[in-house]
Amino acid sequence: MTTEAKTPLLERIPYQAILLGACAAIAAALLLGVDNATREPIAQRKMEDLQQSLAQVVPDTLHDNNMVAKPLLLTGADGKEVKIYQGTKAGKVTALVWETVGFGYAGEIRTIIALDPEGKILGTRVLSHKETPGLGDKIEAAKADWITKFTGLSLGNPPEDQWKVKKDGGQFDQFSGATITPRAVVKSLHEALQFFEAHKAEMLEVKP
Repeated sequence: MTTEAKTPLLERIPYQAILLGACAAIAAALLLGVDNATREPIAQRKMEDLQQSLAQVVPDTLHDNNMVAKPLLLTGADGKEVKIYQGTKAGKVTALVWETVGFGYAGEIRTIIALDPEGKILGTRVLSHKETPGLGDKIEAAKADWITKFTGLSLGNPPEDQWKVKKDGGQFDQFSGATITPRAVVKSLHEALQFFEAHKAEMLEVKP
């Protein structure tokens, strides 16, 4: 009569895998808890940042509504959703604000542009970028007044062929050693004006 040799439990069960799985489950639970705990504060902070950005380009005197409450959703030329924030007063649209993106030397340059109902720029500000400090960062209002010079301009002012930096035959200044950066901003703002022209009727309709 033979007796079957018994294998120790720790040799029969891949306890290392079990231990690893348990650690992974604990880590996942912790991450989920942190995500749930921080999601609302992060969303609130983003909303506050958005409202501060809107306030920089649209004076409070131009609207009496909460511009971020009900954004108008349109589709951009790239197929992506575009959120349009409408400023209204006395039942009419008085300002339109949305985000536009250009591609500079170091990647995306995100700007916010505000237009009046006629398509004139009320103001524009750079929201984020990774351009070279001391060169490309002159697109920031805190570093130079370059970005403020777009105020009052429109699709026909200057003419279409002038919506370029001077190096390309247009009217806008470039920065010494950083032409790519202002070129990207000018291009994205020009495209934003074209977007308004293409969707003017929709953008000027007050949503209930």
